[in-house]
Amino acid sequence: MATTLQPPLPSHPVLRLRLAPHGGLPRSLDGAWWPRSYDLLVELPRLLAGLPRVWGHVTSVTVNGAEWSAVPGRILVSNQVVRLRRNLAASAAHTVVLLAPGRGRWDLLVVPPDTPEVAAEPLMAAAAGDPGGGAPASASP
Repeated sequence: MATTLQPPLPSHPVLRLRLAPHGGLPRSLDGAWWPRSYDLLVELPRLLAGLPRVWGHVTSVTVNGAEWSAVPGRILVSNQVVRLRRNLAASAAHTVVLLAPGRGRWDLLVVPPDTPEVAAEPLMAAAAGDPGGGAPASASP
């Protein structure tokens, strides 16, 4: 009797994040994030762990939109307190704003979790300033 081995499942899902190249020009979006759910307490630590180290320690996060699950006032991520805010302004729907004191502010487009890959890819590419598609939409944490 032959046994086929299944490849092991990854312990953590791959972070779906695409960032714009660093440059001197101001941008309205610094990239795109495609979370797997609207559970901020699960998704946010994955996002913050996958950000470039040069961004520093993000201490404040503002999520926009009513879709997110309960947003507490703060969350502990990697033994650091991160303040959470929700903004329901229609002008900034589907974005997340990350603040790191002394380092900067980054605005990311949030691609809804239930978006099919064929639709998510062009959104992420455009938010990262790569309308041709460029790099894959996944980045490992």
